Amino acid sequence: MRLAILSAKAELHSTQRLVAAATARGLEPHVLSPLCCQLTLNAEGPALYYQGERQPTFAAVLPRVGHELTLLGATVLRQLQTMGSYSPTSAAALLSARDKFHALQLLLAQGLPMPATAFGSSPEQIPRLMAEVGGAPLVIKVLEGSQGIGVSLADSPQAARSTLEAFLGAKVNVLVQEFISECAGQDIRLLVIGEKVVAAMARQAQDGDFRANLHCGGQAHAITPTDAECAIAIKAAQTLGLGIAGVDLLRSARGPLLLEVNSSPGLEGIEKACGLDIAGLMVDFVLSHCR
Repeated sequence: MRLAILSAKAELHSTQRLVAAATARGLEPHVLSPLCCQLTLNAEGPALYYQGERQPTFAAVLPRVGHELTLLGATVLRQLQTMGSYSPTSAAALLSARDKFHALQLLLAQGLPMPATAFGSSPEQIPRLMAEVGGAPLVIKVLEGSQGIGVSLADSPQAARSTLEAFLGAKVNVLVQEFISECAGQDIRLLVIGEKVVAAMARQAQDGDFRANLHCGGQAHAITPTDAECAIAIKAAQTLGLGIAGVDLLRSARGPLLLEVNSSPGLEGIEKACGLDIAGLMVDFVLSHCR
């Protein structure tokens, strides 16, 4: 069975883990960079060429597209789905999940708890944006960032105004979010596959940083999530149409709060922290749907 792994960098740890897991199960994995795909539509139907060669149909595709290639990756993914490939994440779901504010709009509509969040587009709106999230300290996030990149903590009104003026003045889309101080630089990541939370870890930011992302130097250890946390994570993934998702929560004084949902969760940190073959579970999930 041919499995496409849509990834711009074949050497990435998560991509290599998926290749190894698929190979161990007797599948034929192919890493496809969206940058090397050519798509055609004609009377014979849709086709995909990779590095100049027309590709036979793939039974399934696992999208592992970085945020910088979201639109291109979604276009290629949509073509593969049109050609009959199964994907745990649709092109529409990928686009929704990558737009952080749109994703939060969809999640809030389902009654999921989250920190107060605001979005604006001009410097004149800064006072209202700050007021809506309770003032400084507050968190500022680039709308399509990942791995903690483009996330900053403004710990004073002056810092918040100057940071927002810089972003909005440069026409960079950002959202402003309530800072949950009692979390003390810790969040939790729940890995959802289908209708189950298969792994969970707590991430602690390094000294001097509030971002718990492992790419920013955070440390992680396995945890047992509560039933409430699992229910939020599963509902969040299903709301966005993601068969596989990494869901980030905060353990706040008012209960678990949904931070964001990742459509292409990294494997290295959570596999190491939990001692589980997450890549194998992902491939097994895809395989079960193909069968």
